[in-house]
Amino acid sequence: MMHGMRVALFATCLIDALYPDAGKATVHLLERLDQPVEFPLEQTCCGQMHANSGYFQPSLVRRYIDTFTDYDAIVTPSASCAGAIRHQHAMIARAAQDDALAAAAQQTAGKTYELSQFLIDVLHTDDVGAYFPHRVTYHPTCHSLRMLQLGDRPLRLLKKVRGIDLVDLPNDQECCGFGGTFSIKNPDVSAAMLADKMESVIETGAEVLCAGDRSCLMHIGGGLERIRAGVKTLHLAEILASTDGETAH
Repeated sequence: MMHGMRVALFATCLIDALYPDAGKATVHLLERLDQPVEFPLEQTCCGQMHANSGYFQPSLVRRYIDTFTDYDAIVTPSASCAGAIRHQHAMIARAAQDDALAAAAQQTAGKTYELSQFLIDVLHTDDVGAYFPHRVTYHPTCHSLRMLQLGDRPLRLLKKVRGIDLVDLPNDQECCGFGGTFSIKNPDVSAAMLADKMESVIETGAEVLCAGDRSCLMHIGGGLERIRAGVKTLHLAEILASTDGETAH
């Protein structure tokens, strides 16, 4: 870890607008690990939902670069957005035939990390001093598995949480059916995929479903709530930020 490393939080639209606790937990966790983190107010959307629908927005890529270029690292509690920044930003700039923007996008993307990546690859820790005495199952989201290839990083972190009863999720690598705009364009298929995922979650007997993407948790959590399954959803950051004196509810 670089001494005096300047780190920024990229909160993401969904967390900023609907689930601020995941963003707060990320800051709380990093500060507990003696890593100061800044929140640049100029940040907006990474542009993923536009790009996924075929609307390439170089202006959003430029905004991201302008906002975060001076930082040594950018941390985001979202594999989905981290994946979009790493894999779409330079592509969008090249599609706009802006080579200078593409080069800058590549550079900024290279120092953008999903939370578990940052903790393990940059801070070199898999034990963050968390305490969470509950039965938890973990859903590895599609972007974390297939785009960022996070592997076992989130599970390594969860296994070191004191008091946790971590249980395997059956068919964990199957998509939950959210997929951003996929769930809107293909509601019937999405609902069927969600039903399968909910069945797997309920089968574990877990009190809490954890994931690194609040978007997938919103989708699965909404389904679980509608059938009163009694399973809560918490972002990975919220569990890792929990300690003896302060357990996430």
